[in-house]
Amino acid sequence: MHKTQALLTPEQAAALHEGLVIPAHPLALNERRELDEVYQRLLTQYYIASGAGGVAVGVHSTQFEIRDPKVNLYERVLRLAAEETEQARLQRPFIKVAGICGDMEQAVEEAEISKGLGYDAALLSMGGLDVWSENELLRRTERIAEIMPVIGFYLQPSVGGRMLSFAFWQAFAEIDNVVAIKMAPFNRYQTIDVVRAVCCSSRRDDIALYTGNDDNILIDLLTTYRFETEEGTIEKQIVGGLLGHFAVWTHKAVQLLEEVKRLRGQKGSLLSLEWLTRNVEITDANAAFFDPAHQFAGCIPGIHEVLRRQGLMRGIWCLNPQETLSEGQKEEIDRVYLQYPHLHDDDFVKQHLDEWLRLASPSQP
Repeated sequence: MHKTQALLTPEQAAALHEGLVIPAHPLALNERRELDEVYQRLLTQYYIASGAGGVAVGVHSTQFEIRDPKVNLYERVLRLAAEETEQARLQRPFIKVAGICGDMEQAVEEAEISKGLGYDAALLSMGGLDVWSENELLRRTERIAEIMPVIGFYLQPSVGGRMLSFAFWQAFAEIDNVVAIKMAPFNRYQTIDVVRAVCCSSRRDDIALYTGNDDNILIDLLTTYRFETEEGTIEKQIVGGLLGHFAVWTHKAVQLLEEVKRLRGQKGSLLSLEWLTRNVEITDANAAFFDPAHQFAGCIPGIHEVLRRQGLMRGIWCLNPQETLSEGQKEEIDRVYLQYPHLHDDDFVKQHLDEWLRLASPSQP
């Protein structure tokens, strides 16, 4: 073991395997496109109060431009979320996940920063490394896993990911201190590849599976995967979600996962067809927020727009001025808001917003 390697606590590992809602944390900006610290802190409080089991910061939803030397917000936004989590003095396991990307040097630097700020795991992106071989990606993963627990990330090619082989995921699962894999290829074949690879790994019981498939969230969470392996018949479930989708309407997402867990506990029970309808409702809402109609161009502003409507953000500004709602996206958000009132948590937010604002604001002299 690497002398400075961080590990999850037994309580965190148990919670991760039981299944958590982990929102991908957005970036709150003011009209000058500068960090809005009050609303950044407020968002973290919203996720904690909603019952989320962690937050993922420095990921796609936090905007990759935070790493630009001219912007230089990576360490600052990670620190703010860590401070708010610490001040909450939670009596339950909570996993702070840091988004890690870039070549070996950048990834190691970001992992060291995150570990120094008390982050519990690294969500390791393989985006932008198309020229790297699968073996090089595995060596990079091993290096980060020497620093802190790693959550693997299978990202869909349409937003910067790449196809990876079954053999890659089997080797990935064998790496010590890989604690979970987030699957977001938006593709059933590739999702099954990862689950089967983990089932065929000697570390199958050490790795929790999480969905990032915005087009199939609920069915991913309800499905038991079963494969024949050299060790016999192995079953595995996708136990939770680490998603940008969970950055909005989070309180309802937590309730949904609790319902799913209760169903899982009723082995052999028939699944109501209503769950299939709910899966479509969630996917339809996700389409309005994430803008697949325009190749996901409006996905971050779409998240912001929902949070703005709830009073959790002041506006939808992004660091890149070109990043804004797509044509017709606002109307689509209007539509899903009206059509699926049971999916949003506006009442919960309304009830607590003043309290969160007060806690997030600097103390008055």
